[in-house]
Amino acid sequence: MKPVKVGICGLGTVGSGTFNVLKRNAEEIARRAGRGIEVAQIAQRRSNPKCDTGTTPITSDVFALVDNPDIDIIVELIGGYTVARELVMRAIENGKHVVTANKALIAVHGNEIFAKAREKGVIVAFEASVAGGIPVIKALREGLAANRINWVAGIINGTGNFILTEMREKGRAFEDVLKEAQALGYAEADPTFDVEGIDAAHKLTILASIAFGIPLQFDKAYTEGIAQLTTADVGYAEALGYRIKHLGVARSTAQGIELRVHPTLIPADRLIANVNGVMNAVMVNGDAAGSTLFYGAGAGMEPTASAVVADLVDVVRAMTSDPENRVPHLAFQPDALSDHPVLPIEACESAYYLRIQAKDHPGVLAQVASILSERGINIESIMQKEAEEHDGLVPMILLTHRVLEQHISGAIEALEALSDVIGPVVRIRVEHLN
Repeated sequence: MKPVKVGICGLGTVGSGTFNVLKRNAEEIARRAGRGIEVAQIAQRRSNPKCDTGTTPITSDVFALVDNPDIDIIVELIGGYTVARELVMRAIENGKHVVTANKALIAVHGNEIFAKAREKGVIVAFEASVAGGIPVIKALREGLAANRINWVAGIINGTGNFILTEMREKGRAFEDVLKEAQALGYAEADPTFDVEGIDAAHKLTILASIAFGIPLQFDKAYTEGIAQLTTADVGYAEALGYRIKHLGVARSTAQGIELRVHPTLIPADRLIANVNGVMNAVMVNGDAAGSTLFYGAGAGMEPTASAVVADLVDVVRAMTSDPENRVPHLAFQPDALSDHPVLPIEACESAYYLRIQAKDHPGVLAQVASILSERGINIESIMQKEAEEHDGLVPMILLTHRVLEQHISGAIEALEALSDVIGPVVRIRVEHLN
């Protein structure tokens, strides 16, 4: 049988890794796919001296690749929203299947892309867009298809996880670790997408859509970064038996879908709380399977290339199948997607860690407890430290039971209005992931 011809757009880290894996494991991949997979052409803006492409034809025009009638599958690895979207839509219009690692593209434009792909009867595969080499999209779409998914929680940005690990293990400040992450290549010169949760929100949007059968709705995801976290909060969390992780949480409730990325206290004995460095992990809770944990490298040349090539194998296997009987892009049949709303953060429910800086006066704790009690907020535990030498303020750390965000926001406003409370109250959400 003739080999399937592939065009790779972008020969950076992931593109070169994909080319190398396809070349090195060609025989094994052909055995799995049922026919050979051959890179027929590469489009790149800059040469990559780390990748020996041999005699493979190379062009600087990505659209020439998409318009090449000999190519069956386009692998989009250039990233971004604009050129990548035009490239993918044109490939689909030309009747070509697409494999992409572009989480931003799928999260923001996926609904449009999948609609066009259905119209043209082609496949758009995107396993590599979430958590690198961890096959969590396939697990949600296929392995857990019997389940009603209750929630998904993930450490899905390695840069943020590296920073928080260094802060906890070595007591280093956020700014210091960020500089090292940039020097090591974990963080970009502009680290906003990583440290503010935007990258994780792209990925969580995709996971939530597949888990709950809802359209992609990145614009409704709540994001909160980690730049404001201090080593003091990391240490207090540890003393209380928790670890702070930059967690993405998607939960199905009767009222709607929670879709949020923020710093989160997790009990230290949970497996996911012990995922350190640049590693990723995703927990999925289903009504039949219970909780499952997917762990591995969330980025990098060959881990991500592993997912890209796995998608290529899947596409090759499915190329001759009836389009109506393929696994749907978002796990549910297009006409069966739910209109269950994504909730604003004020309507989400969580437990909370609160740190209050107060003057060392009698009765302050009683005032704090009264404000929380008036709003139906139950305190699980309190830790009060000695007055700090530099300012004489007493740190009070409270853990609450689960409560609506709007109620805790009202309580914090009232706490900050107390004359004995100095500065803003620190709020970090708590998830037990039972």
